[in-house]
Amino acid sequence: RLQASAPAPPPVPPPPAPSDQRRPARQKPTRSSMQTPMEHRWGPFADNGGTCLAVSGEDYVVLAADTRLSTGYRIHTRDSSKVTQLTDKCIIASCGMKADALTLHKNLKARIVMYEHKHRRQPSVTAIAQMLSTTLYYKRFFPYYTFNVLAGVDDEGKGAVYHYDAIGSFERCPYTTSGSGSSLVMSVLDAQLMKGNQTIATPAMSKQEIVEMSKDVLSSVGERDIHTGDAGEIFIVDGGGVTKARFELKLD
Repeated sequence: RLQASAPAPPPVPPPPAPSDQRRPARQKPTRSSMQTPMEHRWGPFADNGGTCLAVSGEDYVVLAADTRLSTGYRIHTRDSSKVTQLTDKCIIASCGMKADALTLHKNLKARIVMYEHKHRRQPSVTAIAQMLSTTLYYKRFFPYYTFNVLAGVDDEGKGAVYHYDAIGSFERCPYTTSGSGSSLVMSVLDAQLMKGNQTIATPAMSKQEIVEMSKDVLSSVGERDIHTGDAGEIFIVDGGGVTKARFELKLD
């Protein structure tokens, strides 16, 4: 007679695996799987484009500038003058950053009012030219991002044109240009006014011819430079004061 055997004990489960073996280890992200960091930069300056030019005559000055204000491919306004009348015989045109140009012109006009209160007369073009140079140089470590052309009639009744860089270096010259289309303008002025490449003597241009040439130059620049266009302003400064005229340029 067989005796019933006792049931076998349940199998003992294996010991739990260590925690680092329960799930696959998380791999560290590699450089190829990481998102490329994006760098954001900010600069205090902007170039709002535009072109200006000035030509001095025997007893007058002609200054022309366009009215477009843009940044890159965006046109902010089509009617923004770059020219400010400082005295009865002196005007200034500024290309570059519009905000700095407005601040600079405001400071110059304030300094001129102080001069008038002290001396009971308007400053000469020569004095304003020197004051503009020192004003720009004073801000040389954080400069006004403006490229200026000063024009007027001096105390001797002769036309005067001054060209500036952003930190106050300047010179008096018979004609000059500044702005985004200046490289296109200067070659025309050299050929038509300096006549260094001509072998046949031709008479000097009259005031009206210089005005018409300035219009043609700005119109041609508007065909090539996207930052120049919309409208142009012509200023004539002579013994009688400042005369202003306006003409149309391309709108695209």
